[in-house]
Amino acid sequence: MTSTLPKPAERQQTVPPARARRPKRLGQRGVGFFMALPPILLIALFVGFPIVLAFGFSIGLNGGLNHTIATIGQNVHESEGWWGTLAAYQEMFSNQRFLGDLLVTVIVTLVSTITVLFLALGIGLYLKLKGGRMARLLSGLAIVPLFIPVVIASWAILTFYSGTGFLRSVFAIVGLDFPVWAFTMVAVIIGSVWTSLPFAVLMVSSGLQSVPNAMIEAARDAGAGSLRTIVSVIIPMAAVPIIIATTFTAIGIVGSFTVPYFTGPNSPNMLGVDMSNYFSSFNQPQQSAVMAFTVFVIASGIAALYVWANFRSAKEQGKV
Repeated sequence: MTSTLPKPAERQQTVPPARARRPKRLGQRGVGFFMALPPILLIALFVGFPIVLAFGFSIGLNGGLNHTIATIGQNVHESEGWWGTLAAYQEMFSNQRFLGDLLVTVIVTLVSTITVLFLALGIGLYLKLKGGRMARLLSGLAIVPLFIPVVIASWAILTFYSGTGFLRSVFAIVGLDFPVWAFTMVAVIIGSVWTSLPFAVLMVSSGLQSVPNAMIEAARDAGAGSLRTIVSVIIPMAAVPIIIATTFTAIGIVGSFTVPYFTGPNSPNMLGVDMSNYFSSFNQPQQSAVMAFTVFVIASGIAALYVWANFRSAKEQGKV
């Protein structure tokens, strides 16, 4: 009985030759570049150019497109050369009101961000480790502020914690005097937490849910308790989403306007409200631009964590 199997030489001929990778043509790269060019030009025209123009105005370059606002504005410092002047920055950083508002902005951002992160981690961990109806209810309630406009939420917080608000009325029934938090920085922190919590819960919960259950079970089998499992396994594996949620929360709070405008005091207040007052009420646009770039520097420092988190995520996935 003869065999029907092909000979070794024939089997080698049936294997298709491996195709060598061809380098991308210059035309393909050009097409990709021109497809990405419209949004880049749009951002450069409507975002980048005004930023450059405002920075020039803040250092006393008052000619060209800055001439009109420099003529209308009060207390405008003008540079004698093309290199600009830091007179407006020196004036603001020697202004005690500005320094107080800057300190308040940093403190409110830190306290609100830490509170939001603590609540988001608590809800996300409860949903991951316990589950059930109560966990789903908590996560659903945390998303509710996402569908309520910030103006309405700020007004509700203001009336809720005012001198004739709900809490004062309830405590007055039992003969207790609840503090008035309306028009205080406490109300600003409460409003900042309220508006920032939904995104943080969504981001942190999705990151925690992506942690494999097998890793958690392995840690428990090795004798790790709940706290050790959370600290050593779950949070490190979900570090990138947690860092991204933290940076977005902090950047949103440091430049917020509506919540501190409605619920905060006249002074001190956050820089978002202060720069609006300097621009419209005090007619000092150059000083307002100095505040804006101060907030920009703070936000850029926070955004560095976001860039690092994305770089780390790409490196772990082998894209870098």
